[in-house]
Amino acid sequence: MAAMTPTAPEADLAREAVPASPVKARRPRPRVWRGAVLVLAGAYFLLPLLASFVFTVHVPGQGVTFEAYTELLAADGFTRSLLLSLGLAAATIALSLLLAVPALVAVRVGSPRLRPVVEVMCMLPLVVPPIALVTGITTVLRWGPDHLSRTPLYQTFLAVQNEDLPIVLVLAYTVLALPFVYRSLDAGLRAVDVPTLVEAARSCGASWPYVVLRVLLPNLRASLAGAAFLTLALVLGEFTIASLLGFQPFAVWIVSISGAQARMSVAVSILSLLITWLLLLVLSRAGTTPSTVSPAPATSRKES
Repeated sequence: MAAMTPTAPEADLAREAVPASPVKARRPRPRVWRGAVLVLAGAYFLLPLLASFVFTVHVPGQGVTFEAYTELLAADGFTRSLLLSLGLAAATIALSLLLAVPALVAVRVGSPRLRPVVEVMCMLPLVVPPIALVTGITTVLRWGPDHLSRTPLYQTFLAVQNEDLPIVLVLAYTVLALPFVYRSLDAGLRAVDVPTLVEAARSCGASWPYVVLRVLLPNLRASLAGAAFLTLALVLGEFTIASLLGFQPFAVWIVSISGAQARMSVAVSILSLLITWLLLLVLSRAGTTPSTVSPAPATSRKES
């Protein structure tokens, strides 16, 4: 006897008779701990700044006064040291990116096996302490004039120690910034299919400078901003190398006036933090601004 198959209405009735399995409603996770973490982190950073600000504006016996801030711009060496630090930061960012971007792109496209070697070389400044680095630089600067005083290179040793923009500090800061620049750019290159972009641009007739400037760099905008972000913070806060070499950027100037004018030195420190945060905010905004890749030049389209 053939098995009887239920009709459509009977199947619907049977399906309705079967009780549906209860679905447990997900409870919303408590977010109280998130607010507590944010409050603690904010207090950790803001309370010292608030205490420093109170120290600069409250004078016992006089009340609240803003003399530490009004006299700041007229202080001897303030403007010069600040401009020097900003110039060193700009030169260091430019030199670091000029060295790192072509090297990492070449390794990524042409020689992936050399990546561990480049990584080790860029990470070496984390192993060598700044005091050892500045000792080596001082030895070279002392050796040069004694042995090259009758050669044209003697003028080079004088030029790199120019107080208006000491190139020797730019070179030293570039070495210190290499690990941070490498990590930022390497993460950006990993997130982009560089070989495919390069191959597509080259097949359309684009030159290598065009590929790097108009195809790769717009896709690395966030990584470039991150590298500049870290380099700027490093240069504005560096003290050891500049102090031992006898130069006076902003960090060294703050320490130099801390003994005689304590309130002004604290006011300068607060102002330097605000300036650094403002510059970092500008860099972060530059890194998140959407960009478009420029069209290929007319000669490239004709060649393709």
